[in-house]
Amino acid sequence: MRVAIVYDRVNKWGGAERVLLALHEIWPEAPLFTAVYDKKKTVWADVFDVKPSFLRNLPHEFLPWATPIAFETFNFDAFDIVISVTSAEAKNIITKPNVVHICYCLTPTRYLWSARKEYEASGVEGSMLRILAPRLRKWDLVASSRPDYYIAISNTVKERVETYYHREVTSVIYPPVDTEKFKINKTGDYFLTVSRLVGYKRVDLLIDAFNKLGWPLVIVGEGRDKARLKDRAAKNIRFVGAVSEEELVKYYQSCRAFVYAGVEDFGIAAVEAQAAGKPVVAFKQGAMAEIVISGKTGELFERQSGQSITEALKKVRSRWYDSVLCRENAERFSRARFVREMKETVARLYNKKTV
Repeated sequence: MRVAIVYDRVNKWGGAERVLLALHEIWPEAPLFTAVYDKKKTVWADVFDVKPSFLRNLPHEFLPWATPIAFETFNFDAFDIVISVTSAEAKNIITKPNVVHICYCLTPTRYLWSARKEYEASGVEGSMLRILAPRLRKWDLVASSRPDYYIAISNTVKERVETYYHREVTSVIYPPVDTEKFKINKTGDYFLTVSRLVGYKRVDLLIDAFNKLGWPLVIVGEGRDKARLKDRAAKNIRFVGAVSEEELVKYYQSCRAFVYAGVEDFGIAAVEAQAAGKPVVAFKQGAMAEIVISGKTGELFERQSGQSITEALKKVRSRWYDSVLCRENAERFSRARFVREMKETVARLYNKKTV
């Protein structure tokens, strides 16, 4: 099978980029089509034959009306299967009936649907989005009709695809997590969160809870809200910014527990914490609840409030959690499992359409 991969923009490193590398492992000859490509920031993409659009390295944030058009200009006539990995515009590609388009959906376009209110409340960019959103949502619905099949990264995303796009999701395949780089280590005294410092991640609620408790919290990550959050935090809360992979592994392996207050599409950080043998405290809504086994590998709190988080933290501090069980739970999301499930599912969907 001649396979092509399509991704929204190649200009950073994160969970979706790990998915791309796992797909490259399955189909090493598959080129990577993208709207925006920043070669200097994406050494990881050197293994691909990257084919950027006419936008090339322009910041897509200022061209929301042009990015969907950029994907429509690509030609996929030479391929049997196209896999779009997307949380935004990559599903806009146009394929002929003999080409199978499978969308691996990270989430329906977040700033238009599930997190629309948060994005529209963010200053000048939010004001522009409020003006453009009705038209962009129409474009997004048109684009959502183009894939032949949908695979979702979690049951949470499956529900969103069915709610916002009114499309059937044929499979849920959790993203790959490199569980092998973690080992069970001696537990330290601090709690840990790993997150982009933006509004919808709700790091502010964690700060409120730890301000009240006075317990040590380490925050890994950067984002536009960093200064505001630092002003909100007491001295027991430490911001360490962006860290290397090696440093991050050490933070996971030495923390007392991992804590998170946002609604996640999946939750790679929670799986990494479990792979290090640590319990996870997380909000009950979203895909974190698909990862954590409440009462066994961590605790899920009911409400996004400082009080609810505080109660869960007191519970997790008073209980013993089996680090081996936490580690075994993380193996449900391994890279090897992703590769196996993706190969089998893509072959099945290809045969289903071409028979």
